[in-house]
Amino acid sequence: MTERHIIALLSALLLALPVRAALPPDVPVPGGVAVIRLAGPQGAIYYRGRRVMVRQEEGQPVAVVGIPLSARPGMHRLSRDPAGKRIIVSFEVRAKTYPEQHITLKDKRKVTPGARELARIRREKKRIAAALRSWRDGPAPRLPLLRPVTGRESSAFGLRRFFNGKPRKPHSGLDIAAPRGTPVRAPADGVVVDVGDYFFNGNSIFIDHGQGLVTMYCHLDRIAVKKGQTVRRGEVIGKVGATGRATGPHLHWGVSLNDARVDPVLFLSESERGDRQP
Repeated sequence: MTERHIIALLSALLLALPVRAALPPDVPVPGGVAVIRLAGPQGAIYYRGRRVMVRQEEGQPVAVVGIPLSARPGMHRLSRDPAGKRIIVSFEVRAKTYPEQHITLKDKRKVTPGARELARIRREKKRIAAALRSWRDGPAPRLPLLRPVTGRESSAFGLRRFFNGKPRKPHSGLDIAAPRGTPVRAPADGVVVDVGDYFFNGNSIFIDHGQGLVTMYCHLDRIAVKKGQTVRRGEVIGKVGATGRATGPHLHWGVSLNDARVDPVLFLSESERGDRQP
């Protein structure tokens, strides 16, 4: 057998090998992800009333479950029904304490909004909630995700935030500082489920990547996509800005899995993650 035939045979064998799914690490803490191997085909699976992503790895189904920041440590369950009565498997959520972050804003309305602003915020919360609950059937999205913008990570996920000394909700995304106008790219294929200018989030985009994985991009200077548009991995969707409640140009990148806000770092490649875990 010639060298060329050997190379061709080896190439064919490599192509025939199953591709190992690029799963996020198993970090079952509030704001983390639980990766749970299942005994066999299960159909739809639910956690806290929300359907969860199920991927195939080496022929075995694996549930990839987002754990909300509000989750309490202890035993949690996956079930066959939204009500949680038909239990499939239990898993433990470990405790996690996130650091504090104190931010000073000059615009007092962004800390203590008036009645008019509060009415707008309530309307926008409903839109945002609907976008983050989005679910599309089909193949599980390609992982790991691409990093959407090049820049310095200025605020980590999960920080317990204080604005002008007042406690606010934990930071539900990863802030990446970059010059105004820096391109922001889609980290995976998906469908744009909402775009808009929000009081706190500024110009924002929400992309549904399928099976409960939704990503959000906030404080943009410019939005380059429309609601309902299909986007491809690496496609420019907008430009970095400082709209909404922002102290300077940066991208707030959020990842929602089964309607739970989780650490985006977990969905990056191993080389991008380094030693960082929530």
